[in-house]
Amino acid sequence: MSFYTRLKEDLENARSHDPAARGSAENFFVYSGLHAIWIHRLTHRMWQNPSLRFPARALSQLGRLLTGIEIHPGATIGRRFFIDHGMGVVIGETAEIGEDVMIYHGVTLGGRSLAKVKRHPTIGDRVTIGAGAKVLGPITIGDDSAVGANAVVVKDTPPNSIVTGIPATWRPRVAVVETKPAVDPAEYYYI
Repeated sequence: MSFYTRLKEDLENARSHDPAARGSAENFFVYSGLHAIWIHRLTHRMWQNPSLRFPARALSQLGRLLTGIEIHPGATIGRRFFIDHGMGVVIGETAEIGEDVMIYHGVTLGGRSLAKVKRHPTIGDRVTIGAGAKVLGPITIGDDSAVGANAVVVKDTPPNSIVTGIPATWRPRVAVVETKPAVDPAEYYYI
C-alpha cells in the first residue's frame, strides 16, 4: 500500500470514527491520535533494524512529548487503528493490535512482568477500548469486543464480549440496533 493511499485511509478512518471530524485537512493538522500513529509507523520500521533501535526510541519519545500518546516502537499495530482524544494512552513493546481498533484517552496496554517475554496484550480486530481502561499482561481480547471505560482487564476474553469492571468480567455482546439518534435534534431547541 502506498504512502498516500495509507494516509487517505487514515483520514477517512478518523472521519468514520469521530462525528466531530469536519474534514481531512483539519484532521491532518489537529488530530494527535493520527500523528501518534504516523510517528509509530516510522519508529516501528526503524525498530526492525537493531542498529536503529535507539533513534527509534528517541523519536517515539519526541512523539510522546508532542501528542501525549506513548507507543513503543516494538508494538505491532494493524490498519485503521484510531485513537480518539488520545492524551495518556500507553501501548507497550510487545502489544499487538488488530485491524479496525478504536481506543479512547487514558488507555494502557501494559505489562505485569519484568521478564523479557511477551508481556503486553493482544487486541483482536474491531475492538473498542473505553477511556481509562487498563488491559494488562499477555492476554487476548477477542475480535468484535468492547472494553468498558476504566475496566481493569487481566484475563483473556472471547470474541464478541463486553468487558467491564475491576477486575473485569466479560459477558456476550448483544447487537443493539439504534433506532433513534443519540441526541434528538429537537433537544437542541428551547420551546
